[in-house]
Amino acid sequence: MTTGQPVLVVTDMQNGFVREQSAHVVPIIVELVRCWQKAGGDTLFTRYLNYPGSPFERFFGWSKLQSAPEMEIVEELAPYLDKGIVLDKRICSPFTQDGEEIFTRFGWADVYFCGIATESCVLKGAVDAFERNLTSWLIEDASASHAGPQAHEAGLLVARRFIGPGQVISLSGIPSKLTMH
Repeated sequence: MTTGQPVLVVTDMQNGFVREQSAHVVPIIVELVRCWQKAGGDTLFTRYLNYPGSPFERFFGWSKLQSAPEMEIVEELAPYLDKGIVLDKRICSPFTQDGEEIFTRFGWADVYFCGIATESCVLKGAVDAFERNLTSWLIEDASASHAGPQAHEAGLLVARRFIGPGQVISLSGIPSKLTMH
């Protein structure tokens, strides 16, 4: 990890979130991570851990992602995890107490977000980065929603309103020096 360089935040690419509506993004993110790390970039992988009595369980009746294999990061990303940092979290955002310490330690100011789900954890991370005066980017074609394309598009719409219309980019909008393409 290099202090002050951009970071790719790979949000919640976990077995329990990969479904028919979101599976298409797995190979896209694997290739992005491969190129990002090959170029020497920092990578933060987040993993959402649900728990008994969580707000998701209480208000949504959702008790998934409390154990393996649902909570594990998809196997396709396994070769890249040791070259990055894995952050376990119990909230949508990567800005937990541990996450804040990691961002401070590495001086990450330019933050590129991808993963699942666009309208929830990816969006929340991007907005929280923006509110911390970081330069936040949401990579639209490297994000998806397990709730389908309508939820994905809603997340992109809200992201443009919260972090800026120019901050929602496609893979081709990532500076080539960050992905060596």
